Amino acid sequence: MLAAQQAVSGATVQLYAAGNTGNGSAPAALLATAAVTDANGTFSVTAGYSCPSAQTPLYVVAKGTGANTSLWLMTALGPCGSLSAGSSIVVNEVTTTASVWALAPFLSSGGAVGASCTNTAGLNNAFATAASLANLRTGSSPGAGIPATLSVPSAKLNTLANALAACAASSGGAACTQLFSAADAGGAVPTNTLDAARNIARQPGNNVSSLFSIAQGNSTFTPALSAAPSDWMLANTIQGGGMAMPTSLSVAASGSVWVSSYEGSVTEFTPAGAPVFPTGIGGSGINQSYGMALDILGDVWIANQQTSLNSGLGDVTELSPAGQVLLSGVTNGGIYFPVAVTADSNGNQWIVNYAKSTVTLLNSSGTPLSGTTGWGGNSLAFPVALAVDSNHSAWVANQAGKLPITHISADGSLVTNYDCDCDEASGIAIDQNNNLWVANYATNSISEVSNCGTLLVDAVTGGGLMQPQGIAIDGGGAVWVANYHGNTLTALSGSTAATPGSILSPASGFGADAALLDPFALAIDPSGSIWVSNAGANTLTQFVGVAVPVKTPLAGPPQLP
Repeated sequence: MLAAQQAVSGATVQLYAAGNTGNGSAPAALLATAAVTDANGTFSVTAGYSCPSAQTPLYVVAKGTGANTSLWLMTALGPCGSLSAGSSIVVNEVTTTASVWALAPFLSSGGAVGASCTNTAGLNNAFATAASLANLRTGSSPGAGIPATLSVPSAKLNTLANALAACAASSGGAACTQLFSAADAGGAVPTNTLDAARNIARQPGNNVSSLFSIAQGNSTFTPALSAAPSDWMLANTIQGGGMAMPTSLSVAASGSVWVSSYEGSVTEFTPAGAPVFPTGIGGSGINQSYGMALDILGDVWIANQQTSLNSGLGDVTELSPAGQVLLSGVTNGGIYFPVAVTADSNGNQWIVNYAKSTVTLLNSSGTPLSGTTGWGGNSLAFPVALAVDSNHSAWVANQAGKLPITHISADGSLVTNYDCDCDEASGIAIDQNNNLWVANYATNSISEVSNCGTLLVDAVTGGGLMQPQGIAIDGGGAVWVANYHGNTLTALSGSTAATPGSILSPASGFGADAALLDPFALAIDPSGSIWVSNAGANTLTQFVGVAVPVKTPLAGPPQLP
């Protein structure tokens, strides 16, 4: 164990197996007697501990004693079966920062890491993300063997680590007091560095300048930031995979991310940011795709706005989870310049036809369920996005017309327009209460409407909202928005909050330093990371562990994994 790169003697070290009864659930301590660091800061974990399974992720928490009992540090190790005898690890402020930010959705106070037994993929991917942020064998950033397509914000991570190291160097003195005060979570002032880091990760827009000042007082880890950031989110950047003006995103059950590109390709990235298809998947009519979604079986449905097929009027392509073409040139049911695809929990796909102002409902075989011309004619006005509620009915965002949102019943028999005080509705999402949230591109605002069509939140502005485009709801109900021309994210409180629609992001939005450029869409994965497609930069951005995890693929209102 090292603190401010100095050996910590007499610290207690416990090895834990992550809990499996919910996010932040109690872990299992695997050592009957905690290890103790020697004068060189080293410790040994002897054989004989028992893991719940080879797949169960393990981590260590080291707690200082004597002069600085507030010094708590952490290192995420990974699956028990991957650990080998004789291997060495480092526990320091860099490994702590990497572990806390990646595991934030699964971390409760006191260093408890856990997830539900139905979200092992999300938890394991979060441990892998921690390993990409920091090398657990050297205690430095980035991690070992990360993909060439992945860029890690090491300078920002090191700055956070320096804030923790300042506390370590002061042995519980003024720097610790300042750190804990800046990491106050609504009156819950932390008493150790691990809980302080957790609070900062969960409230990354709070006291940014104060925390940067603390970090400036310590230069243990370099490179570090030379000026205060806009927030303390950690954002990875992913490139490659044949992306060319990436637009829609969808996350598989495994946590892998599929992205469609307007310029004629679709690709898949592993949760670690490596492209599964180095140059993407092209052909089969894939072209000018603004919309793509995964169905409940993991098949990929792509809306091709214009193709060489169908007289250039657009069609739909279906790929298997392995990227094999299952269907191409689908035009039945009135498909005409399709721009969006949304899956429902019945295995059906809703297709938004921009030029014809209709929607088409396809079953899992690509057969239209909405007749030969689609639904919604004369009621829709240049529709661009669609969300499905728990009743399997659709809510459509119209970019034109006086009534910008339209409800279509599951069988298409009922089509109703509602006025949500929206203007150029460009994105729409359904929350856990079946309320819908609308991104108003023209007025830089967000509106909330009930499932009965009642306006609940009237065009909220601020928090960085600027030409909002993509919108998504996380597992806790919070609303996340991609600002197409603001190049930031905005967060709002959800429908179950005391004040729904309250802005949670800084005035300029989150991610101002994350190199976003024309962020088109966003999706939330089972690890709580938010993935954003940058249409203007041909990249993806992964905001690490900032949201409540969501069950994927998304089909209807979001659910906890």
